[in-house]
Amino acid sequence: MSPMKKQVHAKAPLRLGLAGGGSDVSPYSDRYGGQVLNATISLFTHCHLQASNDGQLHFHAPDHGVSVVLDAARPGPHEEPLRLHRAVHARFQQHFHDGQPLPLQVTTFSDAPAGSGVGTSSALVVTLVQAYAQWLQIPLGEYDVARLAYEIERVDCAMAGGKQDQYAAVFGGFNFMEFGAADQVVVNPLRLRREIANHLESRLLLYFTGRSRASARIIESQIASANNGPDSTAVQAMHQIRQSAAEMKEALLKGRVDEVLVILGRSWAAKKQAASGISNAHIDTIAEAALAAGACGLKISGAGGGGFMMIAVEPGRRHAVMQALEPHGGRCFPFAFVEQGVESWTMR
Repeated sequence: MSPMKKQVHAKAPLRLGLAGGGSDVSPYSDRYGGQVLNATISLFTHCHLQASNDGQLHFHAPDHGVSVVLDAARPGPHEEPLRLHRAVHARFQQHFHDGQPLPLQVTTFSDAPAGSGVGTSSALVVTLVQAYAQWLQIPLGEYDVARLAYEIERVDCAMAGGKQDQYAAVFGGFNFMEFGAADQVVVNPLRLRREIANHLESRLLLYFTGRSRASARIIESQIASANNGPDSTAVQAMHQIRQSAAEMKEALLKGRVDEVLVILGRSWAAKKQAASGISNAHIDTIAEAALAAGACGLKISGAGGGGFMMIAVEPGRRHAVMQALEPHGGRCFPFAFVEQGVESWTMR
């Protein structure tokens, strides 16, 4: 196959953080152990690779309106714009291509807005890693891809955050994840009957609040809170959040969807005590409107501050809740739970 004709495409699913989010962030996970329950959905990040015709390195992110052209031999530091693209390319050029130039056209886009709380940035890195591994024919396993994506984002780019997003994007499906010291991660896939996933799907609205958020400040506040004493309000709230993941796992496996939704709302109440900035007046107004229209619980997916909100609602009240949310500047996203994690393929 001619390298000039080879094209590679990869995609990775985004995820809903159902319970335990934040307990995967150090130093809390190192000291106390983290537990997270998440599920991937039918929104994806995408990456397309092909050889460049001019020997340069081209990055395109049309959903952000950004394109960058770099010298393939000296692509430069991990800086904006498209810092994550640069960092992934540098890793593969140095560690898997003997430092030799990799002149490529790299195009990425996402089905969800950046900063929306569904793991978009981490899924993008996973997609890029998988695409480059496919391009260079490097046999990376699931844990290898997730770990490499985590290192690129958290170490190479020094971006604050946890560990769940990379592993969710790689493995796909419903997963109960455990996090320990020294970056230990164990992914436990949940074998749910499809009818249970369908039932949960039918009881959730996915509402984009209309405001993306930069999670770094919220996560930094959470990190600072974890350094408080073990009896502090924030640490005790994190303990409740971690426990909610185990409780929700048991409820899901037993098909108790109503109980899952109760835990969802309870964990949101605990999360607001774990760090500052997790909720705000805009989120509180949306929540009040949804609950007044018949929603029975809700939770922001991700660090908080904005992005996507999961709203629990009876099927008969679904339309009323959607109507009540219309004046608040956001929109509902249709979604389905998906089992497949990151995928890549080569085209001629």
